[in-house]
Amino acid sequence: MTNRLPAVLPAVVAAVLATGGCTPTTAPGPTAPGPTTAGYDKVLLVAEENHSYREIVGDARAPYLTELARTYGNASRLQAGYPSRCPSLAAYILLTSGTTAGICDDRGPGAHPLTGDSIFHQVAATGRGWRAYAESSPGTCALDNSADGRYLVRHVPSTYYVDDRADCARWTVPLGTPSAGALHDDVAAGRLPAFGFVTPDACHDMHGAPACPGAGVRAGDDWLRSWLAQVLAGPDYRSMRLVVIITWDEGSGADNHVPTLVISPTTHRVTAPGPYTHCSTLRSVAVVLHVAPLGCAATAPSMVSAFHL
Repeated sequence: MTNRLPAVLPAVVAAVLATGGCTPTTAPGPTAPGPTTAGYDKVLLVAEENHSYREIVGDARAPYLTELARTYGNASRLQAGYPSRCPSLAAYILLTSGTTAGICDDRGPGAHPLTGDSIFHQVAATGRGWRAYAESSPGTCALDNSADGRYLVRHVPSTYYVDDRADCARWTVPLGTPSAGALHDDVAAGRLPAFGFVTPDACHDMHGAPACPGAGVRAGDDWLRSWLAQVLAGPDYRSMRLVVIITWDEGSGADNHVPTLVISPTTHRVTAPGPYTHCSTLRSVAVVLHVAPLGCAATAPSMVSAFHL
């Protein structure tokens, strides 16, 4: 039986350039977030790992993601927006705070206790909740990698912001499985938070790890299919409250042109070249959630209008 995507309802210009360091810069651009045109008030952001655009969209190993890109929204020229020599952690901090905080390594929260503002803090300050759903996490707000090597703390940015540790202890939770656990239950009950950050483990993040020999793009594509089928059939999405964004931390090698897909009931077969960066992703999240865009997001082009949000 063929799996079909749920039906959708029919309905700038400053690139972030990497400097020699690990702090992104943006040319002057728009400063006001601007409203959305629909009633969206929730975002679910899924972060995959270490593949360039050409390795996902149109690749035979990623048929589901390719279908999503053609059916919903495809930011076809998005650059990660930080130096390719810097590993994953810089991207996760950039996506959630608008700066890399000068980080250019993958050490844990003990080595990088961050005190600046973040999207997590912003959402909590408005009285709303957030969740970081971390697959294979050994517990809530786990600050170290798991013994089996599947949970990698460097892919869970909420653990780095020390001023929000109390919320982290409540809201950075083990993801569970497609049949049980935190994300499954929140999707099914229509109680997804205002902001959700989803971190697949080393078996499903497409990067692979010694703990998961043979894991790669196909495994991640299948994993996303199992989850997105539920999310797009869930109450939050069907009531036109939820926007889903799937992105990659960085590309492969020196190519930081990464796939980024925007999925909503009002986004139908849109390809938008931008140019965009992770700063644009954070700005778009800020627009949907009605909070001020942080750091580089303040001057990055938003994707909201292009994808009819």
